[in-house]
Amino acid sequence: MKGEEARRVLREINRKFVERYERIDPSDEFFIYTARRLRQSIRVNTLKAELELAVENLSRRFELEQVPWCREGFWVSGGRVSTTAEHALGVVFIQEAASMLPVVALEVEPEMKVLDMAASPGGKSTQIAQYMENRGCLVANEPRVKRLSVLAANLQRCGVLIARVTRMDGRRFSEFPERFDRVLLDAPCSNAGMVRKSYRYLQVWGRRRAKKLSRLQKELILAAYRALKPGGVLVYSTCTLDPIENEEVVDHLLRCTEAEVEGIELPLRRHEPFTEFEGKSYSSEVRKCLRIHPQDNDTEGFFVARLRKP
Repeated sequence: MKGEEARRVLREINRKFVERYERIDPSDEFFIYTARRLRQSIRVNTLKAELELAVENLSRRFELEQVPWCREGFWVSGGRVSTTAEHALGVVFIQEAASMLPVVALEVEPEMKVLDMAASPGGKSTQIAQYMENRGCLVANEPRVKRLSVLAANLQRCGVLIARVTRMDGRRFSEFPERFDRVLLDAPCSNAGMVRKSYRYLQVWGRRRAKKLSRLQKELILAAYRALKPGGVLVYSTCTLDPIENEEVVDHLLRCTEAEVEGIELPLRRHEPFTEFEGKSYSSEVRKCLRIHPQDNDTEGFFVARLRKP
């Protein structure tokens, strides 16, 4: 599929999306990859099995390709992992490769107190527990009632023993200052990066919704920062590429607090973050954030910021 053909396919579903993203990334490659189906990826759950043994068993039935930024992550071809015993038993978790990045950047350790502020369906919570070796405390919060059962089921299937599932508006965590060593805010967003997974995300995308979400994200990131202990790390991430949901949100935190942005050094290709967009200027510190477009590593679009409280 060529660039103009990809634009036409996407434009037929949501013309305003194409108009908006031509201002964010006008390249043919962006639209070609956005219109292309996402490849299957998994994370091996070392709470349930040794990595080498699980990889050896899976390699007998599937072709595996290592995800460079995640030791336990693999792209899979040759069949559907969702039908395997390993998936049913929680030995593997079907998770998009770019979605593994926020927890890698969080750098959790055993015995920490960690908050996953918007946890369902549980991919990142189970990854956090895995890196904590089931030692410490993980608060897996999900504000939406209908998503709680999925979160709880995935935590149980993956053998997570340290999670406490809560249902709260994430903004309420501002009432619990300096409680957590690490906070992950994988924020609710306009999901533009997930168009490769399903065109239904393209159908529901809207500029007005993105603006509304940007306001919510700014409130959530301030609450997440308040809940963080001094010296602790907050990772903010979205699966969208609009600057108003990414760089603008990080810039808002920097203007309102003493937060420091830390670089994320991982083996992957990336795009330069925006320091100016549509007449708005952002702190030069946002250049340290991780902005990934679909064509960079053949993944979803993703944004990750690593922030420390002095």
